[in-house]
Amino acid sequence: MYGETNWSLRPGRTEDVEAMAELRAVVMRDDLERLGRYDEHRVRQRLRDGFSPEHTSVIEVDGGFTGCVTLRPYEAGAGFHLEHFYLAPGAQGRGLGTAVLRELLARADGAAAPVRLVVLQGSAARRLYEREGFTYESEDPVDVLLVREPRAAAPA
Repeated sequence: MYGETNWSLRPGRTEDVEAMAELRAVVMRDDLERLGRYDEHRVRQRLRDGFSPEHTSVIEVDGGFTGCVTLRPYEAGAGFHLEHFYLAPGAQGRGLGTAVLRELLARADGAAAPVRLVVLQGSAARRLYEREGFTYESEDPVDVLLVREPRAAAPA
């Protein structure tokens, strides 16, 4: 499990995009192949095309690149859109994704803003999101849109 001290989020930088694109290709390969949608070039290019350093954080463990996540203003109204949330395979299943997600959701709750995200049909990541309060909004043959309404801050 990941403790409070060995991981951090730092602002994304333009030079992070290739490491992030490569991580995306590795992490998404199995799900995209299962759906018949894996394309060696496209899987990387979609991240490059949507990369926004001002909304992206790099996840570091003991100072090393371990993942990334983007939390940008939602284009179709109030709230945020969570995307490009990828962890290196060796860091998965050990609580890091939950810890990072909870920090981001606390920011959204502080802004009283809902968070939306898209997860691939059949992706194991959906369980993480549902454990943290995301609920079904809509779907198509490839993607499922989930939303989490803001939670009230705990009394001081």
